[in-house]
Amino acid sequence: MKIQALSHDEVFSTLLSSPGGITADEAARRRGEYGLNEIRETHGRPMILRLAAQFTHFLALLLWFAAGLCFLSEYLHPGEGLVRLGIAILAVIFINAIFTFIQEYRTEKAIEELRKMLPFRVAVVRNGAELDLDATEVVPGDLVLLREGDKVPADARVVESSRLTVNNSLLTGESDSRLLTGAPFEGELLDSSNLVFAGTLVVSGSGRAVVHATGMATEFGKIAQITGKVVEEISPLHVEITRVSRIVAIIAVACGTAFFLIGGLAGRGFWDNFLFAIGVIIATVPEGLLPTVTLSLAMGSKRMARRNALVKNLNAVAALGTVDLICTDKTGTLTQNLMTVKTLWTPDESATAMACTVARLCNNVTVTPDGIKGDPTETALYSYAALQGEVTGERLGETPFDADRKRMATLHRIDGKLFVLVKGAGESVLPLCTSLSRDGSIIPLVTDVTAELSDRLKSMASEGLRVIALAFRELNELPAGEIPEEGLVFAGFMGLLDPPRPEVSQALKDCRSAGIRVIMITGDAGLTAAAIAREIGLISGDPVIIEGRECVSMPDERLREELKKENLIFARMSPQNKMHVVTLLIEGGHRVAVTGDGVNDAPMLKKAHVGIAMGLSGTSVAREAADIVLLDDNFASIVHAIEEGRAVFENIRNFITYIFASNIPELIPYIGYILFGIPLPLTIMQILAVDLGTDMFPALALGSEKPSPDIMQRPPRPKDEHLLTRSILLRAYLYLGLWEACAGMAAYFYVLQRGGWSWSQSLAPGSELYLQATTACLAGIIATQIANVFACRSSHVSIFTLGFFSNRLVLAGVFSELLLAAFIIYTPLGNSLFASAPIGINVWLLLIPFAVMLLAIDETRKYFVRRI
Repeated sequence: MKIQALSHDEVFSTLLSSPGGITADEAARRRGEYGLNEIRETHGRPMILRLAAQFTHFLALLLWFAAGLCFLSEYLHPGEGLVRLGIAILAVIFINAIFTFIQEYRTEKAIEELRKMLPFRVAVVRNGAELDLDATEVVPGDLVLLREGDKVPADARVVESSRLTVNNSLLTGESDSRLLTGAPFEGELLDSSNLVFAGTLVVSGSGRAVVHATGMATEFGKIAQITGKVVEEISPLHVEITRVSRIVAIIAVACGTAFFLIGGLAGRGFWDNFLFAIGVIIATVPEGLLPTVTLSLAMGSKRMARRNALVKNLNAVAALGTVDLICTDKTGTLTQNLMTVKTLWTPDESATAMACTVARLCNNVTVTPDGIKGDPTETALYSYAALQGEVTGERLGETPFDADRKRMATLHRIDGKLFVLVKGAGESVLPLCTSLSRDGSIIPLVTDVTAELSDRLKSMASEGLRVIALAFRELNELPAGEIPEEGLVFAGFMGLLDPPRPEVSQALKDCRSAGIRVIMITGDAGLTAAAIAREIGLISGDPVIIEGRECVSMPDERLREELKKENLIFARMSPQNKMHVVTLLIEGGHRVAVTGDGVNDAPMLKKAHVGIAMGLSGTSVAREAADIVLLDDNFASIVHAIEEGRAVFENIRNFITYIFASNIPELIPYIGYILFGIPLPLTIMQILAVDLGTDMFPALALGSEKPSPDIMQRPPRPKDEHLLTRSILLRAYLYLGLWEACAGMAAYFYVLQRGGWSWSQSLAPGSELYLQATTACLAGIIATQIANVFACRSSHVSIFTLGFFSNRLVLAGVFSELLLAAFIIYTPLGNSLFASAPIGINVWLLLIPFAVMLLAIDETRKYFVRRI
């Protein structure tokens, strides 16, 4: 059944209603049958399970395992201080889980926002009387009264219209309002001129409509169902962090097992070996990685917020760096969502004044202290005409705009003369014109001139302009009946366009330089979309326009081939069409970002790898479904966000290198302890001091490194490029890490030798010499990590090019590292907590050359990397 194609009587008969509405008893029965008129939330994971997920991902499980080993070791061998280490690791897990949960909580509110968009109260007719009801009580068959400013409570068929005008832009994506009638319509549902949809706004006029769908059966409800059923893609960063965690786990368990077996072969007891293996595992696991990644993403999101991109999902920050394709809406995204007059064409200058008079007076806008209110097209015409000069007239009559006639006529008295003023579509008004104004006089239209006007109309239309024809006729006396619309004098054409945002052209150029393709997917007409695309530089040749109807009937294989073409534009797309295209692009291997601002964009915003909503013009539904909200509605901000996303990924690699490098000098002391029988050079609590203490702030500072100048001149990262690569592991473990281990062990043996220790001599764990020696080993790691933070600011750019002082947060991180080292080494509380003791200046003088040499060695490596 096509409700839009039925006559009034058939509508009432089909919906079992009447011009007096339904009875209260019947309404109660139908409410029981159809339920309340509300958007019901689809069943998702309970909040407690979402929070629990933050405690059970792979890296969290690895930390749980490390904490468990600490508590087990303390139980088996009390007094080693491992309880404090276990508690510290648990604190890291809990803080990170709660932080991440709070940041991502708002991403699941799209359905709730849809519900809020429904009106609270609505006027309906029941038993022939008007009632004011809660919108949730509306049922199919109710006769709803619609007035200017109302939100439509449900999908309904208009049966009576008094210039009822509704703006469907939130649903269809089109910026214009639509005058509705009660006449049958044979076209598609969303194109119907006699249907209103839940949540849309009545711009002007009034009318009556019979409800045919409520709640989840409405078009809004269908969007809610689509949005709720979308399975979100796992972010690339989440996948990579999981992979890094597994690699670390494999390395840690392998090392622990290997040294357990080596200890057994060396004749050590089972429990001693077991405790030793636990120490090796804890030394190999970078406990600071999880909070550092999370906080680094948060810092990246703050930087993006300063550039007008508000991040709601932290993983989206890094996901932006992999984006190679942007699907963008037109209205409100590439354009300003503001209809304006771009061109006024008249036969000559003498006709300009009359053309503007028609545009201003043949118009139904309302001028208020807050501005001009009304239909966007009429508002644009009035605003343009008002700038050309003041004109007044007394309106004596009106023939309203009609979708079939596609024109409007008014009767005005201007300066004591009677005029018929007509405006409308060119193809509707031109046939009524018999003359035009040229050189200050009225001349008849001849065939050649008529052809010239037709060509002008086509030329303007081919530019994607909405062309409004303006005409008039002077009368000698008041007409007895309807306003006469024949024998008009042509005054001119006004071409209207929703103007593009001024920054969009440069943003598209930047996208092209960065290897990012942009495809327009809009609910607007193809001709208009192509014109905008050409104006902003989105397309350069003949456009390939695919409309929604074609998209539905086109086989997926053919559509995949069409998606490969250049200058591609999708027009007249429904929400289902849009998400289908996005899904095919994702299946084709693209990393897709989607921009949008309307309700109809919510499903694809959620489906995409990165959903980007407009913050000012966008609906709350779009904002809640998106990962990122542009605070200035500026498409150019997307480019800045992608730049930051790429930088975040590079920075995460840099601080992973930095964090992993300290694992080797933490592990080597255990190897020396088991293989050579020396006193253990580094305690587990001192390992904790590095991983969750001195390393943390410098690592976070690395996450704040500015994007390199050429970052947007490179293509997007390949989707199969991992966060942790073989070269990063080699650099961290076998290059930087080994040199740091040399520094730590050199300082350790230096203190022992100065204290008179001999190779076979054992030392009591609490002796002053042993505490100083282990502290010297810790100091060696700290000193070389200070040099390492400068080395890790870039994997290939020299620190002398970057500048030692160009990142103030790195300097602050180094300062905090020194303060923490001073606390651990030179305060009684630090000595007590970390089993340390003060060391002399001579130890630091020994370590400074190691730090300098680390920088020199890495600078040499970078030089050869740049040469390759």
